[in-house]
Amino acid sequence: MRVIHGIPLAPWTTLNIGGPAASFAELRDAADFPDFVAHTAARADGRTPVCLGGGSNVLVGDAGCSVPVLRMATRGVRILGDRGDGRVLVRVEAGHPLWELVDTTVAEGLIGMEMLAGIPGTTGATPVQNVGAYGQEIADTLVEVTAWDWRAGREVVLDAAACGLGHRTSVFKGSRRWTLLSLLFALRRSPLSAPVGYRSVAEELDVAVGERVPAADAARAVLAVRRRKGMVLDFCDVDRRSVGSVFLSPEVTAAQIEGLRELDAPVNRFPDGSTRVSASWLIRRAGFGLNHPVAKGVRVSSLHYTLVADEGASAASFAEAVDTVLHEVRRRTGVTLTPEIDFIGD
Repeated sequence: MRVIHGIPLAPWTTLNIGGPAASFAELRDAADFPDFVAHTAARADGRTPVCLGGGSNVLVGDAGCSVPVLRMATRGVRILGDRGDGRVLVRVEAGHPLWELVDTTVAEGLIGMEMLAGIPGTTGATPVQNVGAYGQEIADTLVEVTAWDWRAGREVVLDAAACGLGHRTSVFKGSRRWTLLSLLFALRRSPLSAPVGYRSVAEELDVAVGERVPAADAARAVLAVRRRKGMVLDFCDVDRRSVGSVFLSPEVTAAQIEGLRELDAPVNRFPDGSTRVSASWLIRRAGFGLNHPVAKGVRVSSLHYTLVADEGASAASFAEAVDTVLHEVRRRTGVTLTPEIDFIGD
């Protein structure tokens, strides 16, 4: 494990925004984690550290971060075998890239993650906001996580129920109490994917919604759809400084649902039982067009209704853009958006 002082955090995030870290450690070997705990105890004055994975869902403050920052870069996937109920257990190190895990599971003939193809970031970050896309989410397959509990000062194992997984949330969201070290998933062995539940993916595959296809084909179709939206890292040079979806698709009331459907808004039921309207549709409805400038160095993407950073962007200007979109959507539609970015730093 190497520790660096005063390193800029911007290059470690997909927005390429943010000031320096007072202390930055990169963990490549899980066996070195106790050294980081000791380093933190000596330098953090009792403050828990910030954990950084792929940096694809964070906005680092312009002043940087005075508490220790841990970049989780551990890798490894172990297929442990059948658990006896038709599912196969898979143990994954927290720093393992999610897109690589999806590729591995599809190649092994395991389904349950094929619709998550192309999502950036580390596997350890996925329970934090219960990452999901195109009908699948981490809650569908997560069995347990192994984590360091900074409050208790020891390693703990939390089962999926204890993780409090909901729509883009969990007990880990907004908390630095735990650092996730490894995760255990249960996947099913099948040559065919889960039923294709989204029209855009079905159209890419030229099949009807609800059909099952080879898992590799489903993953490729999801990747193609994500690329068209500029939601795959390094695919589009113009819109590459992004955090993907800046806002959650908000839950709406029965009265709002009726009015939104009269406007042909995409209103759908979600796995947690909530009814939500597309955040992208709300942003467009509020008058923000593609490439629309919102704040200094920050604009709407040229491919999708989300925010991206350009030259001159700062954490302050990106936060200003988030606030501007939030208030304009509320004013024009009566619906309140919630940012899903993790804001870290001083």
